[in-house]
Amino acid sequence: MATDAYRLLVTRARRALGIAGEDLAGAWYERRGYEVLARNWRCRRGELDLVLRRGATVVFCEVKTRSSLAFGSPFDAVTFDKRRRLRSLAAAWLEETGTRAQELRFDVAGVVEGTVEVIEAAF
Repeated sequence: MATDAYRLLVTRARRALGIAGEDLAGAWYERRGYEVLARNWRCRRGELDLVLRRGATVVFCEVKTRSSLAFGSPFDAVTFDKRRRLRSLAAAWLEETGTRAQELRFDVAGVVEGTVEVIEAAF
């Protein structure tokens, strides 16, 4: 049986892995000329990992980080329900910030063992 201290340690380790993955994905976009508009934006419905802009395009990126592929690809974690929730969160972010864009795009970044792979226009 796991103790509370063990659970807290695992939670912290997972969060640190997620933060590291978001850092790597954000840097990947910045190297390609994107501006990070928001990171870990939250509202009562959930969280957006990265919101970016390049030119007239605003990108909402879901970042999934894994320490290995032992439990599958990070891309497998972005289910139909997750995609629907991300679209709703994007609409809330656009409304809250008053941001306008000619084009919206939803990307998924998979980070495994420090390597970033991005599927642009994933859904």
